Amino acid sequence: MSRMPGRGGKPVGMGPGMPKSKNMGKTIKRLMGYILEYKTRLIFVLVCLLASSLAGVAGSMFLATLIDDYITPMIGSAVPDFAGLLKAVLTMAGIYVIGLVANWLSNLLVIKMEQGILKNVRDGMFSHMQTLPIKYFDTHAHGDIMSCYTNDTDTLRQLISQSIPQIFSSLVTIVTVFAAMLYTSWILTIFVLVSIFLMSFVTRTIGGKSAKYFVSQQENLGDVNGYIEEMIHGQKVVKVFCHEDKSKEQFDALNEKLCSSATNANIYANIFMPIMANLGHLQYVLIAVLGGFLAIKFDMLTLGAIASFLQLSKSFSMPINQVSQQISSIVVALAGAERIFELMDEKSETDEGYVTLVNAEYVDGELRETSKHTGLWAWKHPHGSGEITYTELKGDVYLNEVDFGYVEDKLVLHDVSIHAAPGKKIAFVGATGAGKTTITNLINRFYDIADGKVRYDGININKIKKNDLRRSLGIVLQDTHLFTGTVRENIRYGRLDATDEEVESAAKLASAHDFIMRLPNGYDTMIDASSGSLSQGQCQLLAIARAAVADPPVMILDEATSSIDTRTEAIVQRGMDALMKGRTVFVIAHRLSTIRNSDNIIVLEMGRIIERGSHEELIDQKGKYYQLYTGAFELE
Repeated sequence: MSRMPGRGGKPVGMGPGMPKSKNMGKTIKRLMGYILEYKTRLIFVLVCLLASSLAGVAGSMFLATLIDDYITPMIGSAVPDFAGLLKAVLTMAGIYVIGLVANWLSNLLVIKMEQGILKNVRDGMFSHMQTLPIKYFDTHAHGDIMSCYTNDTDTLRQLISQSIPQIFSSLVTIVTVFAAMLYTSWILTIFVLVSIFLMSFVTRTIGGKSAKYFVSQQENLGDVNGYIEEMIHGQKVVKVFCHEDKSKEQFDALNEKLCSSATNANIYANIFMPIMANLGHLQYVLIAVLGGFLAIKFDMLTLGAIASFLQLSKSFSMPINQVSQQISSIVVALAGAERIFELMDEKSETDEGYVTLVNAEYVDGELRETSKHTGLWAWKHPHGSGEITYTELKGDVYLNEVDFGYVEDKLVLHDVSIHAAPGKKIAFVGATGAGKTTITNLINRFYDIADGKVRYDGININKIKKNDLRRSLGIVLQDTHLFTGTVRENIRYGRLDATDEEVESAAKLASAHDFIMRLPNGYDTMIDASSGSLSQGQCQLLAIARAAVADPPVMILDEATSSIDTRTEAIVQRGMDALMKGRTVFVIAHRLSTIRNSDNIIVLEMGRIIERGSHEELIDQKGKYYQLYTGAFELE
């Protein structure tokens, strides 16, 4: 089945999937690290589970005393004395009440502990995700990443709230019940152990097959989620090209794999209970027969002892059944935890920079750092000698013989040299894939160059801290993304400390103020991430205003007016000209009419600069730009 390749050459929606557990011990150890953060609560949970299990065993043992010491003596008695029996029954009821209260407390504590652990896991994932490089998101399906937050965390919830408490309770019950059974009758205990061995064999056989299919189920589920997300985002394209039937065909193929693996996984999981339950019933009958034989033939057991042992054997088989039922959940949870930890172990974006951006002012003609906001910024550059120098932020960008490739052995930029002096407007022209957006990705260090130098105000950008570098750049992308919130909050995203007046001023600069004021609540109108209430052009205007409020010395406009109609473009262009005044600007545009006034137009082809110059100079050369501008050759 063919899939459209994403950036970086990996298929969109086809992530790494859900591999088999590579190191179960390491995964369990890391999980225990989260669990032990609630050590005190965990101890209380374990104590409550212990009390609940011991109460059940004590109740079963008390059954022998109840029958042999209170019920049997009253059989045939002319005047039975119920006082002792009532006291014994009340004692037994008290034991069970203790177990009930302990069980209720353990459930309450587990719920609070479980939600706290899941919160910490999600916090850890999201915090680490913010440190990952853009390359990670370009090469991993969003559906697979979302699966870590949804499916995998849900399996962890089941592990913490059900599997772990139930296994601990079962182990305690098994140990205490075994001791009680051995005390009651060693012969019947041996018989129970033999039958349990047979049950364990069945459990291992079915559990092994179940584990294999559950791993496949998680992998297939990630593929289905990724494909659904891809289709939701691309629904307009699907409908425009009448691709519905083909999309359904591709989805059916993925869904069929999920259906098959999930069916097989749940078949084996669901036959656990009936098989183990029926084996338990058979064991119960055989114990009664053997116990009766020992009591009648050898007088080795009393009626109360048989009744007590039957109850104990049931209590012994039940936790084994419960452990068997939890095997699948544990396998899925550990596999899910491994996926979560793989995300958290992804290499963070590295930053070796030490040059920072600071507020500055001139004192007696010398540039100095200041704590107040002056509107003047400077690069604070510490040197090995201990000296600190300050360089005014002007927006001088210089690329010198830069080579770059998204993949090491395949360069997409070759020997690119560009100088953007402060306040100059540089435009990039070329066919799709020529390398226009790639150059801007190198300026803001979404990717690092393979060879050459990129200097910003004379400083190698590798020496500048990435956050400070990006804070000095304003970017308007071709694909507009707004966040759920008010219009004001979306514009303020460019600079969180911007005042309401600065937000409105930026909107006016981007020619967005008029349409904002026509919205139901003006700047306080709520919009969602899909921006369904706004046109694409309006979304683009808000993105431009968001860049304007940041007031950066360097602007990168990647097809910033691509979604705006010609009439609106004329209005926006005036605002854009005002926005670009006095700034270093990099413009990527297919509409060549929007870049005529650029100081330098760079024509790219296959990652190489083939022409450069002003509009008039390039027209006079009658080369590729001339062909593009006159329509003799069109951009692809």
